[in-house]
Amino acid sequence: MRAAVIVFPGSNCDRDLAVAFEQAGFQVDMVWHKDAALPEGIDIVGVPGGFSYGDYLRCGAIAAQSPICKAVVDHTERGGYAVGVCNGFQILTETGILPGALLRNAGLKYICKTVGLKVETSNSAFTEGYNAGDVIGIPIAHHDGNYFADDTTLSALKDQDRIAFTYTENPNGSAGDIAGILSENRRVLGMMPHPERAADEGHGGTDGVALFRALSGVLAPA
Repeated sequence: MRAAVIVFPGSNCDRDLAVAFEQAGFQVDMVWHKDAALPEGIDIVGVPGGFSYGDYLRCGAIAAQSPICKAVVDHTERGGYAVGVCNGFQILTETGILPGALLRNAGLKYICKTVGLKVETSNSAFTEGYNAGDVIGIPIAHHDGNYFADDTTLSALKDQDRIAFTYTENPNGSAGDIAGILSENRRVLGMMPHPERAADEGHGGTDGVALFRALSGVLAPA
């Protein structure tokens, strides 16, 4: 199994994401944003957290125009798997891979703490290691994590069981308490909380491990 972790100027969670993939059994390729193509044989793309391009313009907007993002879009359009965490979620919305947008937190403050997440569906490669209704503790660290989408999109996400996680106590004003969503084919996940920061006992919790293990189970060669 091979994972590609994209690195932008300002990424600061790329190594954490790579380690979480490696601990789940993936071979990881670190891919620079100026590369025009993904390595051959990639099973999943990880778009990490951080402050790509210093969060200028809009969070993720400049990164979405990087050469590698066209390859990421092509990868997902072919049915490839991808996960975007925090700034990675912002980038996935800016590319149009996922719907909606991430706005400034309702309280206008940067938030960094562990929050409760409710698993809304176990029907995805990312969440099948949990049971729907489980509550897990995952860290957040963002200033622009307020998920917004129009009413039609929010209804579609709910009706199609594409809300992966919700906050038990909404920290940022996200519509419908949304913390993570799935693409229409359920092969792309965007989430603001950081599962890679809850993948080792030394981090103070391991509730993120099941996400990476589930992926390895789905993507492992038959």
